[in-house]
Amino acid sequence: MEDAFVDTLTVIPRGLVFVAMGVVVLALARLAQDVVTPYRIGNQLTNRDNVALALSIAGYYLGVIVVFLGALYQPFSLIVDGGFGFTEDYWLGVLEVFLYSLGGIVALNVARVVVDKLVLHRFSTEKEIIEDQNAGTGAVEFGVYVGTALVIAGSISGEGGGPLTALAFFALGMAALILYSYFYQLLTSMDVHDEIERDNIAVGVALGANLIAIGVVALKAVFGDFVGWGEGIASFAVYAVVGFALLAVVRLIMQFVLFPRVNVSRELTVDRNLGVALIEGVSVIGISLILLFAV
Repeated sequence: MEDAFVDTLTVIPRGLVFVAMGVVVLALARLAQDVVTPYRIGNQLTNRDNVALALSIAGYYLGVIVVFLGALYQPFSLIVDGGFGFTEDYWLGVLEVFLYSLGGIVALNVARVVVDKLVLHRFSTEKEIIEDQNAGTGAVEFGVYVGTALVIAGSISGEGGGPLTALAFFALGMAALILYSYFYQLLTSMDVHDEIERDNIAVGVALGANLIAIGVVALKAVFGDFVGWGEGIASFAVYAVVGFALLAVVRLIMQFVLFPRVNVSRELTVDRNLGVALIEGVSVIGISLILLFAV
């Protein structure tokens, strides 16, 4: 009992170092976003009460934490199994987490621009969020940030790889995220772009949630130790195909089980039913999480 108490007194301070680092990483993420945006974020959030931008930034901050946890996953054993005191290996782990987190912040800001241009490519997302305060677009950006962060977290977690493997699997994950947005359009009878541009927050929430769900699938596909390019790419391809098919089937089942005799597309487009959008979103994210932990 005494040894366990001593271990606890040792582990907690070392873990708190990462807690403090998480706060620092969030602060740096905020500074990075201030640099890359042409508008004043504080003014938009407080003076203009811009909910659309708040949704986008909330997804960004959540994404930063997801990336941080992905970086923390590999050296996390240093907190528990690194012996007593702040050893050299422990501080190397701290540095590794910090550097991967900084890289993740850069990747999130770059990826958001790339995905916006390819996912919501028919209009300017910045105009929709800043000038029109389009909450539907903000909800999609929330999903983009979190989905991208899940891809990054999976790419940098585990052992056996390095920056090159992380970049390669990040690119594969981003490709899956973008392709799924087109696949989602094929699954629905509505024009997703047109609905979101017309300030339809229900459609934006549904698409954003689906992007998070496919981000979870991509996380599963790239997560873990790197054992070789052939096996890694083959595993990614299998999980991506299974994930696409599974989420498509889940949406159909959801319509019959959760909303019998209801046209979900009509609810989202004509009635702009946010409740239906939230339930659809929770359903697909839930199934993707089951895939993550059960397979």
